[in-house]
Amino acid sequence: MLLRRCIEEDITVDQYLAIRYLHACGRSTSSELAEYFCVGKSSITAIVTRLFDKGLIARIPDSKDRRVTYLELTDEGRKHAEAIDERFRERLAAFLGYFDQKETQRFIETFEKLADVLADEEGRSRTST
Repeated sequence: MLLRRCIEEDITVDQYLAIRYLHACGRSTSSELAEYFCVGKSSITAIVTRLFDKGLIARIPDSKDRRVTYLELTDEGRKHAEAIDERFRERLAAFLGYFDQKETQRFIETFEKLADVLADEEGRSRTST
């Protein structure tokens, strides 16, 4: 798997996906992560605990509601996310060399459209809950 080859050996794909999500949205709660990845809260708790122990995420208590804890990437977590993304882009770029410019452009446009549709769907699901 291409993604697995880009990730450092000390984190799992699930941990990277949580890092990637936090990198994209800035902060989240464990419940939001569990909902986004369609897994149980206990699964997310295990992932979050391992990332916290590695110093890749921080737990930030809500100033108004002590029951709420936000998750944010640490500087080290951001560096991890960016390094993995860069390795992934480099490897993907090597594969795109097999396509001509027109095919590459079409792929990028289609991928961007998919990203927009997914973002719109995510926005709708958050507003409907």
